[in-house]
Amino acid sequence: MTATKLAVVTGASSGIGKELAKLCSKAGYNLVIAADEPAIKQAAEALSSHDVAVEALEVDLATVEGADRLVSRIGNRDIDLLFLNAGRGLGHGFVDQDWNKIRRIVDTNINGTIYLAHQLAARMARRGRGRILFTGSIAGFMPGTFQAVYNGTKAFIDSFAIALRHELKDTGVTVTVLMPGATQTRFFERAEMMDTKVGTDEKDNPADVARAGYDALLAGEEQVISGWRNKLQVAAAHVTPAGTLAEQHRKMAEPGSAPKG
Repeated sequence: MTATKLAVVTGASSGIGKELAKLCSKAGYNLVIAADEPAIKQAAEALSSHDVAVEALEVDLATVEGADRLVSRIGNRDIDLLFLNAGRGLGHGFVDQDWNKIRRIVDTNINGTIYLAHQLAARMARRGRGRILFTGSIAGFMPGTFQAVYNGTKAFIDSFAIALRHELKDTGVTVTVLMPGATQTRFFERAEMMDTKVGTDEKDNPADVARAGYDALLAGEEQVISGWRNKLQVAAAHVTPAGTLAEQHRKMAEPGSAPKG
């Protein structure tokens, strides 16, 4: 028998989003998954082995038109779980970056994310139930030297998600923010950061990160920082001067900082 519960996952072609979609599929949720690359179709094929219906949409969520296509695909169906996970990064110095790439980071990580939240959370609130998970980042707690725009977008999402949670607290809709650290995904390759220390260091398993976020979502928690090392890093960030954090970030993200040999 086909499931009737619905989960929507953005950025589900790889990494944390793909793992979140797997968890939903195994739990018996029908899925609408979206990403801006053809690999979303392969992700859907892999998920369809479970007794659920999976709809894949290749769409640019950095644009209002793309987000509207996703909203249209969902149609009038009730959403039980909404994972606003799509995001992009960009390394190197701000003044050396291409403006179109900078704008795409902002449009994907902030504008597209909160536009979808605006369109879909309102429907969930009117219905009186549902759960939303935003993928933020511990990067939002520190000035991102050589990753300034990305860290800034994640600071926004970390803050926005918690504010939205408290606005919706009496509606039956819960909002949770997942704040991972560096995770073994294609993020650093796409962000042109494979010559940096953070790009080459050992990273967290995306399946473990997704599980932490998924469990926190179902428990209705406000936020979750995945991994004990990341928890320590955030605790230290709360008591460390911003300038010191910025210099620490330089050591991780400066081009050419990857260990030699």
